[in-house]
Amino acid sequence: MKKTYKLEDLECAACANKMEDAINKLDEVATASINFMTSKLKLEAENIDDGLLDKIQGEISKIERDCKIVR
Repeated sequence: MKKTYKLEDLECAACANKMEDAINKLDEVATASINFMTSKLKLEAENIDDGLLDKIQGEISKIERDCKIVR
């Protein structure tokens, strides 16, 4: 399953790279990429549900506290 999400309040390109690395380390995620210029997260996983999005949001918040996934 592939989905794209808007990231709200993404302010730092270096932070976007750190987020991408952290999300890709999650076992449930096949691939993830963040485009800083468009503030979009492209996600590929077996099953994308609220539990996985909550985990991803946790990783994002560790790096940029105010950045949120628009669901």
